[in-house]
Amino acid sequence: MIKIERVKVLNFDNAIRGARNPMNSWDRGDSYYDENGNFVLGENDFKLARKLCLAGSTHRKFIRQIFVTMDITAPLYWWKEFDTYKVGTTANSTSTMHKIHSKSIEMNDFSYDKLGEESLKVFNDFVGYIETKRLKYLDNKDKRDWEEIIQLLPSSYNQMRTCTMDYENLINMYEVRKNHKLQEWRDFCDEIIKLPYFVDMFDLNSKEKNQELEK
Repeated sequence: MIKIERVKVLNFDNAIRGARNPMNSWDRGDSYYDENGNFVLGENDFKLARKLCLAGSTHRKFIRQIFVTMDITAPLYWWKEFDTYKVGTTANSTSTMHKIHSKSIEMNDFSYDKLGEESLKVFNDFVGYIETKRLKYLDNKDKRDWEEIIQLLPSSYNQMRTCTMDYENLINMYEVRKNHKLQEWRDFCDEIIKLPYFVDMFDLNSKEKNQELEK
């Protein structure tokens, strides 16, 4: 399970203006904000952005200044893989260490959508056992009970983080993870391609078609 909320794209206007710095072609810039305050990439700016993006990472430096922030709720086993993308990403997470005991531990705190009937029963009993440990810790404040909760907590436990990345981070994630065996990665990539101009700047539709033809 993965949930992505409160997505915002920032600094697109400054990034595309900066893309014109090498050739001093600012007079050709035609992007603007519409009446609702949404950034609209003009025809000239779109052609430049697409050309630079398709030329490769060396030429598309401007996308490292297009920032994206979002709240992601996902299981720890997914975050373990996401954490390999350390360069250029920042995240503030809810605290397992400080707050794990502050609310009841329930099935909805975990990702269990792939469990079969038998496994689901076992897991439900296991979550119930962790909850008894939490209640015991609240009653006696014995650190050993808290430590047991931390060590018993499975990697399916869901954690929410507020993440900031840029378009360069995201295109790298998309290209590597779009067909990943974990459904969470495929769902994450489905959200990435909803970002403004993401599909068109990187010509992802044509790339997908070419890959299908090569199979």
